[in-house]
Amino acid sequence: MEVLKITAEGITTSFRYPHFMQGVHPTFRMPPPTTIYGHICSALGQWFNPAGVKFGVQLTYKGVCEDLEHIHVVGPATGRLPGTEIKKRLEGRVNPFRREILLHPRLTLYINRPQWRDYFLHPRYTVVLGRSQDLFTYRRIEVVSLEERENAYFESTLAPYSLARHTGAGRVVTMPRFIDYKRGREPSFGRYVILERRVHTRNFLLFSEDPEPRYLIDPTGPVINGDPLGVILHTWIGEDDSFIKLA
Repeated sequence: MEVLKITAEGITTSFRYPHFMQGVHPTFRMPPPTTIYGHICSALGQWFNPAGVKFGVQLTYKGVCEDLEHIHVVGPATGRLPGTEIKKRLEGRVNPFRREILLHPRLTLYINRPQWRDYFLHPRYTVVLGRSQDLFTYRRIEVVSLEERENAYFESTLAPYSLARHTGAGRVVTMPRFIDYKRGREPSFGRYVILERRVHTRNFLLFSEDPEPRYLIDPTGPVINGDPLGVILHTWIGEDDSFIKLA
């Protein structure tokens, strides 16, 4: 399977939990699928139909810190402006909060659309990942052919929830999966496993009813203890794919 492989780096990034509004904004340790969709749209310069498009992602970073930010909370007002007869319509207050930030992130993105290579060589909009101020730079853009192997290793990646059945590694999270702009920005959510530390598939717990597994791997990635780097592809709509390829 030919895919587009994009390597990008930045100074900071942050992926806010969508239901945290005030006080503290923790960050996911991996970009949610919605963030990846918006990132690709930025390079293309337009929304694209996600049907049939698959992506894989890896993210590493060198540290985590907190920054103090503020937002202006605005609401309807009554009364008049001081010393005038002008009626107040809106009033606001400054609301400080602590934001968690990932430092020196490095993104590897796989997309099953190798024909989009030129879009990433000449992106339509400024390259960011996370907030608008989290500028990124594309370091390498290439087309690679993913292969299937009996064993692989995964690390610093996003996996489907089904991974939790085979290993205790990783952190289960609920992430925004897709935002439908044709339906008033209606969000959909999915369960995933954020897998930061390395796991080898030869150590996975398999069951008698499981078929003989095979995994997609990146032959250009590093080989560790004889195992190649595994790649997990996701979708934004419909049923998501399992990380195990059936033999």
